[in-house]
Amino acid sequence: MMATTHGFVGLAIAAAVAVIAPELAVAAAIGGIAGGIFPDLDVLAEHRRTLHFPGYYTMVALPALGLAYVVTDVVTVGVATFLVAAAVHSLSDALGGTPSAAPWKSDLDHGVYFHAADRWLPAKRWIRYDGAPEDFALGAVFALPGLVVFDGSIRYLALTGIAVSLVYTVFRRPIGNAVAGLE
Repeated sequence: MMATTHGFVGLAIAAAVAVIAPELAVAAAIGGIAGGIFPDLDVLAEHRRTLHFPGYYTMVALPALGLAYVVTDVVTVGVATFLVAAAVHSLSDALGGTPSAAPWKSDLDHGVYFHAADRWLPAKRWIRYDGAPEDFALGAVFALPGLVVFDGSIRYLALTGIAVSLVYTVFRRPIGNAVAGLE
């Protein structure tokens, strides 16, 4: 899935926090968006293995949520939202295609690396590849709660993310085919 789709999932998580505790909305939005995008920084290394930790993010997110409940402030809520979004990102990448430049040409079955078991989780391909039309649609659906709940800079960031996602979706296959041809 696109980094923006994961960012929108983080923003949707933050929107739920904002409804319950509006004074923590900005911290939750920053944490959710950053946590949703952060694992994809490993695209510069071994994608879906270096910064994708489906088990470990989840194990750390659960106590972070408990701490944010007991000690509710911008730091604990921001960190908890970051970790939950990073966990959801890492887990949900197994629902997509492989992390290759042209996953529609790949016969690999790697979805995301599960460090605790020292193996790759298989790619389910429910979202065929990052930038697929269904990826764009899913991202737009997850952007909706953020667009409704937030205003100002966060809403503009979400709208910009939708525009970037649309452009990426239009050009994803030609770019992927060109890059795959260089490999």
